[in-house]
Amino acid sequence: MHYDMRTAIYPGTFDPITYGHVDVIERAAMLFDKVILVIAINSRKTPLFSIEERLEMSREALAHLKNVAVEIHEGLLVDFARTQKAVAIIRGVRAVTDFEYEFQIALMNRKLEPEICTLFLMPNEKYSYLNSTIVRELARYHQDISEFVPAVVARKIKEKF
Repeated sequence: MHYDMRTAIYPGTFDPITYGHVDVIERAAMLFDKVILVIAINSRKTPLFSIEERLEMSREALAHLKNVAVEIHEGLLVDFARTQKAVAIIRGVRAVTDFEYEFQIALMNRKLEPEICTLFLMPNEKYSYLNSTIVRELARYHQDISEFVPAVVARKIKEKF
């Protein structure tokens, strides 16, 4: 499977998108012609932000990247990857603790679609401890989160709490 335009997808719940996510997608945007940040609808999670809010925040946070799009998908990720003719699935890995879980998913995705590679990208080390759960918790206790999330997210999260 060879395509003239090399597309990658970067899936997650992005509740909310953080500078760690932005860092990973900026790295992916340098490697691929097109990168699609895929906001996955996960029935097992109860998000703080609606799917529309996450879409809006992600699009604003990534507006500086001309080869990045933001989409919503419910269902099997490899199905979405196929429809987009993606050659890779990007996964951000912060620490060894992330790796085992991500490795299992990557192997299953390879079994379902051998032509699509999973690429693990590490964010800048200053974001290695950062995740959306930590950001939500800090915001819940009215801590300044501006160094962890794009301005649009900081504004929206302040409205929530």
